[in-house]
Amino acid sequence: MASIKVDGQLVEVPDYYTLMQAAEAAGAEIPRFCYHDRLSVAGNCRMCLVEVKGGPPKPTASCAMAVKDMRPGPNGEPPEMFTNTPMVKKAREGVMEFLLINHPLDCPICDQGGECDLQDQAMAYGVDKNRFAENKRAVEDKYIGPLVKTSMNRCIHCTRCVRFTTEVAGIAEMGLLGRGEDAEITTYLEQALSSELQGNVIDLCPVGALTSKPYAFNARPWELTKTESIDVMDAVGSNIRVDSRGREVMRILPRVNEAINEEWISDKTRFVWDGLKSQRLDRPYVRKGGKLKAASWDEALATVAARVKKAGSKVGAIAGDLAAVEEMYALKSLLASVGSGMTDVRPAMSGIDPSMPRSAYTFNPTIAGIEQADAIVIIGANPRLEASLVNARIRKTWRATGLPIALIGEAADLTYEYTHLGAGFETLADLAAGKGHFAEILGNAKRPLIIVGEGAVSHASLGKQVGRDTIALAAKLATAGKYVEADWNGFALLHNAASRVGGLDIGFVPHDGGVCSADQIALAGKGELDVLFMLGADEYDMSETGKAFVIYIGTHGDAGAHRADVILPAATYTEKSGTYVNTEGRVQVTNRAVFPPGDAKEDWAIIRALSGAMGKPLPFNSLTQLRAAIYAEFPHLARIDQIAPGAVADVAKLAKAVIKTKSAPFGSVISEFYLSNPIARASAVMGECAATAAGLRQAAE
Repeated sequence: MASIKVDGQLVEVPDYYTLMQAAEAAGAEIPRFCYHDRLSVAGNCRMCLVEVKGGPPKPTASCAMAVKDMRPGPNGEPPEMFTNTPMVKKAREGVMEFLLINHPLDCPICDQGGECDLQDQAMAYGVDKNRFAENKRAVEDKYIGPLVKTSMNRCIHCTRCVRFTTEVAGIAEMGLLGRGEDAEITTYLEQALSSELQGNVIDLCPVGALTSKPYAFNARPWELTKTESIDVMDAVGSNIRVDSRGREVMRILPRVNEAINEEWISDKTRFVWDGLKSQRLDRPYVRKGGKLKAASWDEALATVAARVKKAGSKVGAIAGDLAAVEEMYALKSLLASVGSGMTDVRPAMSGIDPSMPRSAYTFNPTIAGIEQADAIVIIGANPRLEASLVNARIRKTWRATGLPIALIGEAADLTYEYTHLGAGFETLADLAAGKGHFAEILGNAKRPLIIVGEGAVSHASLGKQVGRDTIALAAKLATAGKYVEADWNGFALLHNAASRVGGLDIGFVPHDGGVCSADQIALAGKGELDVLFMLGADEYDMSETGKAFVIYIGTHGDAGAHRADVILPAATYTEKSGTYVNTEGRVQVTNRAVFPPGDAKEDWAIIRALSGAMGKPLPFNSLTQLRAAIYAEFPHLARIDQIAPGAVADVAKLAKAVIKTKSAPFGSVISEFYLSNPIARASAVMGECAATAAGLRQAAE
């Protein structure tokens, strides 16, 4: 710690603090454009100037000077700085005047109007005149992809976008060309950015040079209702803010959560909002004469009730990737009332067994805990596509510590260096047996992190045993090292679906003689399963369901709706309050931002109404009563934003399983990042992104 005087106030701060951080610790406000807490220091906007006592007779950039670099007084007095002297005021006004030389001052038509750092700081620290009388320079707008709109006349060369794409996103496609007056920020040959995190440069840009292309001129910030919620595009559970106007979601922005997404979100999270209103199911449909025809709720529910009663216990239910805990619990209770235990939330032929402890299917070290790891092995996963924010956290740790990373599975550009050990189960078995140089690295690691993707535990063609054996070997790698710390749980299962952990927590898996999702579809094809509920489940081959009566409870006209005999329109994550459990086991709740379109209703309410039509009403009539029932049975789900820790001893037990698999390939479960769920597939923006990404891949090949 070091002592420093800020405007006469003595404060004690760590000696590695910059003068800007020290000033903020003392309660003094320092304006800035180029500086950002999560990016490297550029020191090129000069807006953060302060006066240092005993220093040179000119102001100093507070972002680029550390407290430990300051000289004490002649008698050992603490060093001193000033943030409000006439010198500082004049210097800031001069910098602001300089930055505004070429800025077009088009605030009324700028899409960042009302949310612009430049506006705020020009009012607080600028002047009301400009001595620049020459013609302003003009810079052509650049094409950098379908997501980010450029207005390069406004650019002040703070280089935040360049540093973000290089340091956080891990792409080297953005930079500054030219010198002096001719300097311009651009991408290489004006190509589209290839990162899944590129939309974050919109939030970073302090002057409106980079804005949201899909959102351009759609709304002003003061028109919008802001709702804090949770993202469900993957299993990370990024904290988001949903901005809506009337019954329409206008945009989605990140919220700061240091434990999960820091202040970033993926492009799918940010730009999927147009898919919320496209291809929506807004009324019930019943198939008559081979065609789906609109029906009333009473007719649709009566049709379903009659078929379920006729089927007896030959009823199955599969939950999709976006299902909340509430509707899964309600559907499980509905099937229990007819004597069926055929429920499943897992992908086809998943090795995650219902009898396994919770530690076997959660990201035990937590997302923030990645930064504590000293060696990482990724098995059958592509975190860049499956969980972009987890990948960003891995890259952050790799840049900070240079830790060794190994991959078993399909080789891919993960934005950081790694050792590709092999493509399948044989490599994993060799590593677990202590063969190879990386086995030695793991053996010496104190906090090894073993990330297992769903591509390694779900093998539709090879069966469940492969997944179980993969989990067992991964558990062995996480616990077998001779130096592993006693309280470190390095086994991490990386899910890619928001519904997965919550469904596993409440037991939405086969029980009481039930079978898994793949077997349910197989039984339906054979005519041995009469009724099949698809709770937003679209990632299956619907042609295999045979003549079974399929009830689709979902939001979009995707694969499940096309096959359905009855469609019951439901609500998306922005239209309901739902409980989700992310991949680390953290309980989170979405909040309703808008109401569902047309006659659509919340999923749990549909299931409750159906139980009434069947003459077996479920014991809850409101969301509060439903949650009370869930919390009574699963108390950990009541602890919002908390993680029930997984026991290391449970992981060690998993490692003792007998291995039966000889060989199997590992691959990622996501091939198209932008088209991974029904909402994304309904989005025109995501479709354009997918086409752009395909073009980039073609060009690379």
